[in-house]
Amino acid sequence: MQNFNNYIVRIETLGCRLNQIESESIAKVFSENNFSINMNSVSASETENDNVLLVIVNTCTVTQKSEQKARRIIRLLLKKCPNALIVVTGCYAQLNSAEINNIDNRIICVGGQIKSRIKQIPELLCQNIQNNWNVENLKNTILNSILTVPQEKKDFPEKSFELSTTSFIAHSRASLKIQDGCNNNCSYCAIHMARGHSVSLDVEEAIKRVVELESKGVEEVVLTTVNIAQYKSTYNGQIVNFSKLLKLMLASTKKISFRISSLYPEIVDDDFCEAIKSDRVCPHFHISVQSGSDKILKLMNRTYKKQDVVNACNKIKSVKENPFLACDIITGFPGETEDDFLETMDLCNQCGFCWIHAFPFSERKGTVAVTLKNKVPQEISKIRCSKLNEWAMNQKINYINANVGKERFAILEVLRKPQYVYHCVTDNFLHCQVQFPKEKEELPQGTKVKISIDSPLIENVKKGGEVEANAHIIF
Repeated sequence: MQNFNNYIVRIETLGCRLNQIESESIAKVFSENNFSINMNSVSASETENDNVLLVIVNTCTVTQKSEQKARRIIRLLLKKCPNALIVVTGCYAQLNSAEINNIDNRIICVGGQIKSRIKQIPELLCQNIQNNWNVENLKNTILNSILTVPQEKKDFPEKSFELSTTSFIAHSRASLKIQDGCNNNCSYCAIHMARGHSVSLDVEEAIKRVVELESKGVEEVVLTTVNIAQYKSTYNGQIVNFSKLLKLMLASTKKISFRISSLYPEIVDDDFCEAIKSDRVCPHFHISVQSGSDKILKLMNRTYKKQDVVNACNKIKSVKENPFLACDIITGFPGETEDDFLETMDLCNQCGFCWIHAFPFSERKGTVAVTLKNKVPQEISKIRCSKLNEWAMNQKINYINANVGKERFAILEVLRKPQYVYHCVTDNFLHCQVQFPKEKEELPQGTKVKISIDSPLIENVKKGGEVEANAHIIF
C-alpha cells in the first residue's frame, strides 16, 4: 500500500458525542489508508497548511447558534487549508446542504443519513493523488461515486452503525453508539428530521463490540444514543430494552465501566435501577428535561411530566450514592411565563441537579414551535438562561466540595508537559487536574487510576473551564 503520510486529512467535529464516535471511525479508515490525521479544532491563530488535502466537517443542527458556528468553522478551514476539498456531513448538511454548498465551490455535502459512505472516500482520494491531485476532480468523483447513488433503505438504518471503532485518536474514553434517530416529534426539535426514525444496534453486535473494547484494555465506554428510551432489539426470542441490554453487557464483561450519555425520565423504572446498581455503572446521569412546567412540556410535545423527572431522580438516588445528576433546560420556549420558569427552577432544586446545560430557545425551520404564539423575547430567554447557569455553577462547586477528601476512580486523559499535570475524569464526572511525579513512569491516556479530590477550582467552574477540581493520585 502506498504511503500517504505527507498528506493530511483533517476532521473537525461539532456537536454531540454521536458525531465524535462517527468522526473517530472516519479517522480510523483514513489512517488505515496511510494518511496523516489531524483532529485538532481549527483556530484563527494557526498557519495555513498546504498539505491538507481533505477536510471533513461533522456538523450539528440543534440550534441556530450551532449552525452559525459550523459556517464560521467551514470558512476558517477554507482559509487555513487552501488546497483542501471540504466535505461537510452531519445533521446540518442533511437539512441545509444548499446553504452550505453556496459558501464556496471547494465544498461538497454528504448528508448525515448517508454519512457511512464517507468510508469510500479514502480509496477515491488515493486514486486522485496518483492521477495528479486536483480538488475539482475529487469533488466530481465523490459526486458521481457517492452522491448520485440513490439512498436505499439499507443505508438507514442498517448502515447507521457502520461508523464504529475500537481505537480512538482524539478521545481517551471509548464510546459506543447503540441507538440513533428518534420517533418522537418534539415541537422544537429538528434532530428527528435530520437523523430519521429510531434504529437500534442488534444486541449480539452491541455485546460483541463491548467485549472487543474490554479485550483491548479499554477501561470505560460511554453508551451513546439520540433517544435511549427507544432502544429496542431482540435476543433469544425476547424483546430487549436499554435496561436489559445493560444487564447483558455487564454479564458479558468483567472489568469495563459503563457511562450512560443521556437518558429520558420514563426509562427510570425498577428494572433500570437494578441494572445501574452495579459498581461498573458510573454514578453520573444526564437527564433530558427541557422544562419544569407541565404546560410547557405539553407544548414541547414531551412524553413525561414534571413529577416523572422528580421520581426518576429519586429512584436513581435510591441505588447510587450521591450521583452527579445533570439536565438540559430550554429557556424562553413560546408561551413560557415567569411562573413557568420559576417552576423549572423549583424542579432543579427538588432534583438537586449538580449541573444544567441551559440554552435559550432557538427556532428550527420546519418544526411546530415556529408556528406557536406568545413568543418570548430573546432578552428574557437569555436572562433566564443566565439565572440557571449561575445556579448550576454554585451547585457544581457545592458538589465538588462534598467530594473533597473522597476517593474516586478516574480515567486519565491528557498529560500536560513540562508541568507534568494530568487531566482526568472521575466516575462521577468531575474534571480534575492531578500532579504526577516526574520520577515515575508516565501512564498512558485512558488508564484508570484512583484519585482523591482536594479542592474545587472555583474560578474555572465560573468561567466554564475545562478543569474543575484539584486532585491527587493514590499510588
